[in-house]
Amino acid sequence: MRAIRRFTVRTVLPAELHDLDELSLNLRWSWHTPTRELFSGIDPQLWESVKRDPVALLGALGPDRLAALAADQVFVDRVRAAAADLHRYLQDPLWYQEQVAGGEELPAAIAYFSPEYGITSVLPQYSGGLGILAGDHLKSASDLGVPIVGVGLLYGAGYFRQSLTRDGWQVETYPLLDPDGLPLTILREDDGTPARVSIDLPGGRVLHAHVWVAAVGRVPLLLLDSNVPGNDEAARKVTDRLYGGGGEHRLQQELLLGVGGVRALRVWSRLTGAPEPEVYHTNEGHAGFLGVERIRELVAGQGLSFDAALEAVRAATVFTTHTPVPAGIDRFGRDLISQYFGGDNQIPGIDLDQVLALGAEDYEGGDPTVFNMAVMGLRLGGRANGVSLLHGEVSRGMFNGLWPGFDAREVPITSVTNGVHSPTWVDPRMAALEADRLGLDELTADTASSGWLDPARVSDEELWGMRRELRGQLVDEARNRLRRSWRERGASPAELGWVDDALSPDVLTIGFARRVPTYKRLTLMLRDPDRLRSLLLDPERPVQLVVAGKSHPADDQGKRLIQQLVRFTDEHDVRGRIVFLPNYDIGMAQSLYPGCDVWLNNPLRPLEASGTSGMKSALNGGLNLSILDGWWDEWYDGENGWAIPTADGVEDNDRRDDLEAAALYDLVETQVAARFYDRDERGVPVRWLQMVRHTLATLGPKVQATRMVADYVHRLYGPAAVVGRTLNGPGFGPARELAEWKQHVRGDWSHVRVDHVESSGVREVPQVGDLLSVRAYVSLGNLSPDDVEVQVVHGRVTEADVIESFTAEPLELAETYEGGRAAFARAVRLEASGAFGYTVRIVPRHEGLASVAELGLVANA
Repeated sequence: MRAIRRFTVRTVLPAELHDLDELSLNLRWSWHTPTRELFSGIDPQLWESVKRDPVALLGALGPDRLAALAADQVFVDRVRAAAADLHRYLQDPLWYQEQVAGGEELPAAIAYFSPEYGITSVLPQYSGGLGILAGDHLKSASDLGVPIVGVGLLYGAGYFRQSLTRDGWQVETYPLLDPDGLPLTILREDDGTPARVSIDLPGGRVLHAHVWVAAVGRVPLLLLDSNVPGNDEAARKVTDRLYGGGGEHRLQQELLLGVGGVRALRVWSRLTGAPEPEVYHTNEGHAGFLGVERIRELVAGQGLSFDAALEAVRAATVFTTHTPVPAGIDRFGRDLISQYFGGDNQIPGIDLDQVLALGAEDYEGGDPTVFNMAVMGLRLGGRANGVSLLHGEVSRGMFNGLWPGFDAREVPITSVTNGVHSPTWVDPRMAALEADRLGLDELTADTASSGWLDPARVSDEELWGMRRELRGQLVDEARNRLRRSWRERGASPAELGWVDDALSPDVLTIGFARRVPTYKRLTLMLRDPDRLRSLLLDPERPVQLVVAGKSHPADDQGKRLIQQLVRFTDEHDVRGRIVFLPNYDIGMAQSLYPGCDVWLNNPLRPLEASGTSGMKSALNGGLNLSILDGWWDEWYDGENGWAIPTADGVEDNDRRDDLEAAALYDLVETQVAARFYDRDERGVPVRWLQMVRHTLATLGPKVQATRMVADYVHRLYGPAAVVGRTLNGPGFGPARELAEWKQHVRGDWSHVRVDHVESSGVREVPQVGDLLSVRAYVSLGNLSPDDVEVQVVHGRVTEADVIESFTAEPLELAETYEGGRAAFARAVRLEASGAFGYTVRIVPRHEGLASVAELGLVANA
């Protein structure tokens, strides 16, 4: 049989219903309950059968049904009202516009690059937390009016669909996606032809891509698709699937994302009149080549040197790292990078060695044969951050080698703790209760959520009834998915009668769902199967577990963990109390998070960069039971859940798992289950609900993605825009000057040293309040005193002779001498009792530096 060519035919709507097209194509419907209710009301059964997809729903309506809807004036009025509401949302000034009106210097546009986006299950372009975070970032930016434009790839098969064999082994399938059947529009030139971008590949080949646009509320998301005419077969497959293929295939994807993404932005601005981005945000290292492309633009278009272009690009670039372990970073062989940026593919004005240096692991412990995408992200990012306080600390230690001579605490990587988009993840019934009783929405959560502490506004009975209703909804959904999974595994209907009684709406429900790399420890709960069985089957205080997660297709170890867990869940005595639900996605998550009483997270600390699933549970009134890692390490307060004790320092991994699993069992049995089943005369667990109320009131505001995006705006986007405007001004004079200054400082730094340090002023037995006079004599070679800052670094000293919680204060120029020598002095006040120590160092100084550590140059006494 010949290959079948398939395509999707879109419905032509009657004029009266024309607004439904816009409503279906703007993904605001995915988090806006009234719009979803409008679509579901057309045909509730059909809405469920098309998996709550408005585009598919409209496509499935026949002419007679469309005509009947067009003749229904009440329905037509509802459609027009919904469209008017959308237009107000898209056009009215919001939070960001208020910040600008208040005088804050903020960028006119921000480009946000990510390899995946989890916005809705209808647009399956995500694999896990990185994509869900990116989707929540765009949605919250839209809700706040932040002028972001997203850039990503459109994968022909997205991530895989997961199912199980009879013996519990994960099986992957890749359903093909037709862009014409998705909530997307193709970007077209003025003559109607599809706009495209092109990238030169080795061997004279060219990679072309079309640009599809998803409307995420106010935020346009540009998705590049290589499955287009004009590409050879290999080039068409570049965007075939998310995180698929080998090293070169992944490199081509990342080139298309970074280089092609910048070119797509230029086409978008040209065709729509949208402002060019002033700030570029790289969400993980996958899109790092966007910096190389922007350097190329400045070298070719403005005549800048590579170094000057690098300064202009760095100033306006933000890099976010999500990876707490080196093994999670993309690394390519230098020889492979050389094929794409050397020889006939060399960029005019940019040497291959200059590109290779961006990703070089040229530090102690690095591998000189590889090109590291995270290292390139840090070198191209003037501002960098981790995604929780703990992850920021871990990242500073992990990448300390890039800033030799500086303490890890000074590595210029800050942190912005992740958040979640509450309209997406809070169950509509919970959201309605909050709005009705508390006037609570995602933008006022910080002021209104305290109302949860007042039982007069939401009574214990009402809150407990809501929690049971949500738990019951999860039980129904889990049974349906469980039955479907068993049928796919080959079971007959006669074997599945037990599914009707699986789980219970009245039993303490613990959820665990995430990707399945080893460090997340899917099977920690199985370390002692008999102990787990006794918890599940306790006659007085039973526990039930709902588990989900996907393993990467190439990760057989992860698949074995899933199989081990599934085999346990299949055992006849426990299968009604613990279930594994295949194909974890946004659709499943939206019933799983609200329905769980407790969210379990037990990674190996500190390998969870942030994690956000527990945040989503908390917003629905769930309590967290977690290792103190990621965001939980930061916000656990003893009343919003439980911290699983960690066996830090135990080097034997099996022993560590045994200890932490035992601690988990003890917590569940003696604290979690005990409190859940401790009821008053009304049958209400009052102490449990006190924890729920406390969680909603105090944790709810912190975990909002609107808080996260506002942090990015104030702490990263705004400062990057200010510096970027300075260096990118007319003629790029400041960028040229900064590049020349850095070259001068690097060339002369070998002559910079601290020659001698004197101190005086304190009494024989120093006391708090004494002034310590410090005078340092230094040699600067050909540098001037204005090129450096001489600092006294002081603070409390540990027994290991390390200054902790140190302060670095600049000394003032006291005298200059011949031969590039000078003296600097300062009086330091002793602020605290205890062991005190100090030292003197010299660092470069320039108003264009974002950090004293930026150049990685320091001369210590």
